[in-house]
Amino acid sequence: MAKRTAIIDIGSNSGRLVIFEKTSRYGFHLICEQKSKVRIGEGAYEKEGYLQPIGIKRAFLTLQSFLHTIEKYQAHKTLCVATSALRDAPNGKLFVKWIKKELGLSIKIIDGKEEAAYGAIAAKNLLPVDHGITIDIGGGSSDMALIENGNIVDTHSLNLGTVRLKELFFDKEMPIKEINRQANAYIQKELESLPEHFKGTLAIGIGGTARTLSKGIMKRCAHPLDKLHAFTYKVDDFSDYMQAIPLSSAKNLKKFDLKKNRYDTIREGTLIFNEILSHIGATSVTTSSVGVREGVFLKQLLKQDNLRFPNHTNPSITSILDRFKPFINIEAKKKNKLKIATALYSEMQIEIEDKEQYRSELLWALKLSTIGKTLTIYKSHQHAFYIAMQELNYGFTHEQIILISFLLRMHGKEILHKPLFQGFKPLLPERDKLLWLSFVYTLTVYLHEASNSAKIDFSYKNKTLHITSDKPLYLAKEKIKALEKPVSFAIIIEDESTLPKCKRLGIS
Repeated sequence: MAKRTAIIDIGSNSGRLVIFEKTSRYGFHLICEQKSKVRIGEGAYEKEGYLQPIGIKRAFLTLQSFLHTIEKYQAHKTLCVATSALRDAPNGKLFVKWIKKELGLSIKIIDGKEEAAYGAIAAKNLLPVDHGITIDIGGGSSDMALIENGNIVDTHSLNLGTVRLKELFFDKEMPIKEINRQANAYIQKELESLPEHFKGTLAIGIGGTARTLSKGIMKRCAHPLDKLHAFTYKVDDFSDYMQAIPLSSAKNLKKFDLKKNRYDTIREGTLIFNEILSHIGATSVTTSSVGVREGVFLKQLLKQDNLRFPNHTNPSITSILDRFKPFINIEAKKKNKLKIATALYSEMQIEIEDKEQYRSELLWALKLSTIGKTLTIYKSHQHAFYIAMQELNYGFTHEQIILISFLLRMHGKEILHKPLFQGFKPLLPERDKLLWLSFVYTLTVYLHEASNSAKIDFSYKNKTLHITSDKPLYLAKEKIKALEKPVSFAIIIEDESTLPKCKRLGIS
């Protein structure tokens, strides 16, 4: 696959460009993102679906600009897909031919089921979920996919979109309650086509409507992590908030903590979202910042892997290690570091008593423990924290992101960074569990740095931790002696320390 791949998504409401750069077989990161409110379908729904000049002009200028960006970034491959506005338009194919002739860009018009599949490919690979129903509300359609055990079971497309409802109902001169009544009847009729097995407690919100609502909810509940992807909330907790938005006047939308650039279609989108959530029986929503564009990219990346990353492979971790690997020879020894941590964490369970539920997060943190040194060895733990907070985007819950980043921030004799703990307390484990995880992480780093190829064993009895090593741990002993412990216990180190005889220096 190309090292740099550009993906263009022409939706009914927006045109988007993303450029991904591969760092290795399964590692990649986003290097460019652009968006334009194309509204290519503006005026079409009342003109028998025909694209109108105003939307065509905006689309042409947007695509022209995207191509200049792609050239600037020297992307090796460009894929362009178009969704409901073009597939519904009788003159959609003529537009595609015109763009090919004028700009040299090939556009693939995808149907609703394929659009839903792309969103599901992205969600199941880049979110910490293996089941749920994706809901991608666009300008002309709402595309859904049923995911079970990490597999896409079925897809469906509804003729429900924000621009469609706006032009058919919300732009009319009628009382807002009457608009909602008529629009809701339209939605319910369309929902009759949804297969009965589209039922589930978890909804995965894709697209502008779901993301806008989540951003508003995050502000209202003072969510401590400023990251939209994987944000999860209970439907009942914010039911009143979501039910009130479609009934609001356009002027009063500012009280809902919504972005102004979404005012023109958020009422329509929220009404659709509410009704779909109720219809499928969803009790919680996980927000996805990925969708069709990432799905198109991953279908290329994972075509030899049954459209899924191999077990224990996380693209964010892989990409971070690809880009922030300061000392290759040391990183080659990381398996020994993970072995040390696993043994220590297991041995101390008599005190920790957490059934090793945070084992994965502990090991992920240790894999990343040296990434801060890429910038400078001074305060490298702080650099590692910020890198992780920004780059752990895919496959992790917010709780996991914070815990991994928190462990990376540990440095010196103290095992709890109090300001961070207070700031992110709602997303972190209980204090006593966090102290133990920090202790295991820090002690592992000390032992590994002192002798990264040593065979180290642990034994904990009678409030004493015995550490045995087949190689010297001299440099670690002083640090370990000063290391804060979660509870009072002794640490005894028995290593292979030898001192050569030298009578001339008075050493025997």
